Amino acid sequence: MSFKPMTSLRRGFGALWRGLDATRRFVLNLFFLIILIMLLWAMFGGGIKPLAPKTALVLDLKGELVEEKAGSVRDSAVAALSGNARRTIQLRDVLTALDAAAKDSNISSVVLMLDEMDGGGLASLREFGAAVERVKAAGKTVVAWGGTYDQKRYMVASHASEIYLHPMGMVLIEGFGRHRNYYRDALDKVGVTVNLMKVGTYKSFAEPYIGNGPSDAAKEADAYLYNALWANYTAEVEKARKLPAGAIAKGIEELPQRMAAANGNAGKVALDWKLIDGLKTRDEVRALMVKRGEADDAIKSFRQVSFQDYVDRNPPKMLGDAVGVIVAAGDITEGTGGPGTVGGISTANMIRAAREDKQIKALVLRINSPGGSAYGSELIRRELELTRSAGKPVVVSMGDVAASGGYWISMAADEVIADPNTVTGSIGVFAILPTADKVVDKLGIHTAGVTTTWLADAYNPLRPLDPRFGQVIQASINHIYDEFTTKAAIARRTTPEKIDAVGQGRVWTGGQAKERGLVDRLGSYGDALQSAAKRAHLEGDFRVAYTERPDSLAERILSRLGLSDAQALTLQVKLGLLPADLALDALPAGAAAGVAKDLGWLSQVASRRQPFAAVTHCLCEIP
Repeated sequence: MSFKPMTSLRRGFGALWRGLDATRRFVLNLFFLIILIMLLWAMFGGGIKPLAPKTALVLDLKGELVEEKAGSVRDSAVAALSGNARRTIQLRDVLTALDAAAKDSNISSVVLMLDEMDGGGLASLREFGAAVERVKAAGKTVVAWGGTYDQKRYMVASHASEIYLHPMGMVLIEGFGRHRNYYRDALDKVGVTVNLMKVGTYKSFAEPYIGNGPSDAAKEADAYLYNALWANYTAEVEKARKLPAGAIAKGIEELPQRMAAANGNAGKVALDWKLIDGLKTRDEVRALMVKRGEADDAIKSFRQVSFQDYVDRNPPKMLGDAVGVIVAAGDITEGTGGPGTVGGISTANMIRAAREDKQIKALVLRINSPGGSAYGSELIRRELELTRSAGKPVVVSMGDVAASGGYWISMAADEVIADPNTVTGSIGVFAILPTADKVVDKLGIHTAGVTTTWLADAYNPLRPLDPRFGQVIQASINHIYDEFTTKAAIARRTTPEKIDAVGQGRVWTGGQAKERGLVDRLGSYGDALQSAAKRAHLEGDFRVAYTERPDSLAERILSRLGLSDAQALTLQVKLGLLPADLALDALPAGAAAGVAKDLGWLSQVASRRQPFAAVTHCLCEIP
């Protein structure tokens, strides 16, 4: 019998394939069986065990308070494996838990564990504090404990019934303000020229690249903004803690003397200052809660339910007429964007989907964005305009920041509601065109060629900017600013001239914006939901439906094959478009990160495919 190698190979491959197919089917069937068992258990196995009376809701919050979680599941997994995971807490989950606790007869108290909460914007923190007040109004005690309270954590804690601090801890309230980095001299040293075209006296986004310090206009606007935010902060804390007006400012001025009198005991200073109600260790707080509630021997603590467990016990309604919510959080881009960014196309698609959903009767756009692409912003604004034309009310709820492009997308709403601490406005436009012609001169590199028109290679980052191209861009920027002010004037029922007077790139608090007619009223996210429901004639306990963009299979595959942002920025440095010799390694970690972020943004501008991009961004850093 002759041996046929090809026949044997085919038989072997066939057997291997059948084995793999059988394994695949076994694994899939096993997963299906596990899911089926879980569903049957949930349906017939008793479900979630109900809470017993005198249960405390424990909000042990870890991470930054955000509107929505940023990045994909893959990004989160990679970050976690590398030890660089960014922990976040969704504001909507916190509000859901606290509002449910206020109505839950089995929840007797709430415990805020704030040591690992990394803060959030002032508007988000005010929403958090207001929800704590609703729990207290329902007759329930709220206890806050921390090892250290920075001023953001303390803003939330101040609303608690009782505040306790670890004996070795401190309350650090500093005030607002910042020093930005300026790169004019550094860029000059390496031969990078930043060409700026803008409209708006107060549009200070690009100042770090063209100067060595802030302009007088920028200092004026920043002082006006920060002083208003600080006045709001101190007034809220003093009211919550029943302190006399000015107590916070006075305490800060007297802090060196108070620390000396207390022999450096910061906890005693906070107690004497009446910022806290007592100094207690974590186990002492646990004993206090056991005494007030019921002991749970299984965990050797008080009877309690965790934050995430309680959120899971209060899922959103899935059926019935609803107010739709779309979150616009992050920088605005032109294309698609996942959570943490606002894609012009993807967000417009979500708005259109909500408009075409028969169960969604009104739409709330929750904005927490400093802006970005003017084109991307217009895509979103237009879809909101079409939604109103289709007969569905649109209400804008401004969060921590809704400035520049973030304001642009608010201009097609029936009502715009801002928090007093929202940073908004910044009606202005700019474009930046960095060139590295002096870099290539130093390296002895020459660029030359033939073009059919002067425009064919008008913006080459390795050549000086053609002044004719600069004129074209400035004309375009002027036109877009006119579009911005005209659309804002129509939306606010005023004139472009009056919008220009409060525009010019200047930022305002929500309260200041209300005084200048840029928003309709001051209120919370809940107020926006109620307004939308009322406009849509929804009564009672209406449903809230979040419209979010899922990642497609193709996007997941492409993201695994593509370069990361960090790799792209590294390439730009190697091409000489960024000053690689700034010796960032010699800077402290925090300072180096700030410099890298600023220069990374400049690099991204240089690497765009378009000849230029009109940008409506405020570079707002929320206090």
